[in-house]
Amino acid sequence: MSDTAAVNDDLAALIRTIPDFPKPGIMFRDITTLLLDPKGLAMTVERMVAAVDGPVDLVAGIEARGFLFAAAMAVPLNAGVLLIRKDGKLPGATIAEDYALEYGTDRIAMHEDALVPGQRVLLVDDLIATGGTARAAIRLLKKAGASVTQAQFVVDLPDLGGADALRSDGIDVSALVAFGGH
Repeated sequence: MSDTAAVNDDLAALIRTIPDFPKPGIMFRDITTLLLDPKGLAMTVERMVAAVDGPVDLVAGIEARGFLFAAAMAVPLNAGVLLIRKDGKLPGATIAEDYALEYGTDRIAMHEDALVPGQRVLLVDDLIATGGTARAAIRLLKKAGASVTQAQFVVDLPDLGGADALRSDGIDVSALVAFGGH
């Protein structure tokens, strides 16, 4: 990760850090400043696409910022976009997966007919922290019969262990930039 992060210092410089948000002690990594920069956004998508290992049939984006990167990556990858949303947001029949939060649980869902069993799915999101949502998304995709072997993120917060947790689950994880701390 450190070699990749060093190569992407130009992108890291476009990500704003907001101290004490959403609570004291948190250093929030705000990608909205990266999204506002056309060249930075284009470089982000190009670099994420270049890191994809082999063909994929679908790019699954996690609500909400993951949708932006999934859609942008799907076009050059000649893949479809699969939406992973908060439960209750999709019309039609869905399947869902629960995951733990600091205080309680949450649930994500996808359409039950969103993929054909055996399709190769790349999971994409803007940031990986503890990995709870990403791990739930992978369980959900696999429950539907997807082949999920890789996940990509713009930002990794390695001190929170999410990328390592995905790797321990057998997922190849890459992120363009890494920031220490919480």
